[in-house]
Amino acid sequence: MRTFTAVIERCPDTGLFVGDVPGFPGAHSQGETLDELNGNLSEVIEMLLEDGEPEWESQFVGIQTVQVD
Repeated sequence: MRTFTAVIERCPDTGLFVGDVPGFPGAHSQGETLDELNGNLSEVIEMLLEDGEPEWESQFVGIQTVQVD
């Protein structure tokens, strides 16, 4: 079993949850609920891994809060 980190946002136009695995080309999907999004992302990642290990475009480090005055 492998674990991937996804960045999740909600589209203001459609209201759908949109997920993307940073640095993993093609690893993105959407869903009406977080559970649906998780299942969709899992399917996409499984399909992509059938072609072998991905060539990572970047390495996900984390998130950071930035304050401005």
